[in-house]
Amino acid sequence: MAIAYPHFVASDKPPVVNPPRISPLPSPHPPPPPQVILTQDELKKIAAYKAVESVESGMVLGLGTGSTAKHAVTRIGDLLRQGKLTNITGIPTSRMTHELALSVGIPLSDLDSHPVVDLAIDGADEVDPHMNLVKGRGGSLLREKMIEGACKKFIVIVDESKLVDRIGGSGLAMPVEVVPFCWKFTAERLRLLFEEAGCVARLRRDGEGGEPSVTDNKNYIVDLYFERDIGDLMVASDRILRLPGVVEHGMFLGMATTLIVAGELGVKVKNK
Repeated sequence: MAIAYPHFVASDKPPVVNPPRISPLPSPHPPPPPQVILTQDELKKIAAYKAVESVESGMVLGLGTGSTAKHAVTRIGDLLRQGKLTNITGIPTSRMTHELALSVGIPLSDLDSHPVVDLAIDGADEVDPHMNLVKGRGGSLLREKMIEGACKKFIVIVDESKLVDRIGGSGLAMPVEVVPFCWKFTAERLRLLFEEAGCVARLRRDGEGGEPSVTDNKNYIVDLYFERDIGDLMVASDRILRLPGVVEHGMFLGMATTLIVAGELGVKVKNK
């Protein structure tokens, strides 16, 4: 009797067998977390909060002016409301800071009542490798220098963009506060002092072609720009201050006791 068989197709190739699915083993070196890019203002806030860690109850504080210092002032106000700081007296370096400090609940006074300041916290426009500063691009250099010159400790808070190889190295202004009387005469004499450094002297104005910018002390500001190194800073300071019509300049030499720099790689603290 005939027996029927199923139909097979012959092939020289081995049969295809689907391999079982195997989950990959975890890597012994997991990939790094995605890099977080901080804004300049976030870096300023980090530096400011680090500086406020040095504030203690009962202190008389110099309150700086500018976009970095405002974070410190606001933080101090927060800690006062939380009861983590008590009996703080602030001495503001500008009308702007005066208004901000009052709005966050910091009691205020002045140098007449408190001639010795425990601690001042402020930003800077430039910081050289020796912790010399340029300040005053916000227009408050005179009051800042008076208050920060009276403090036991002066903490400077910056983001890393403010670090320069030399004073004037950013190509931005080094301000000089001058009396309004014959300001053109004073500005020209300032330019001539640093002519070898390629100095340009410009009156600061409110907006392009606007009225002269007026400080809290009713003075003008002449901004100096240097193409080259101006040499010995103490000599330069003395030459500027000897000019009649000059009130103060924005070089803060040998005044900072601690520098806090916030950057993409973290916070660095340098003590003098």
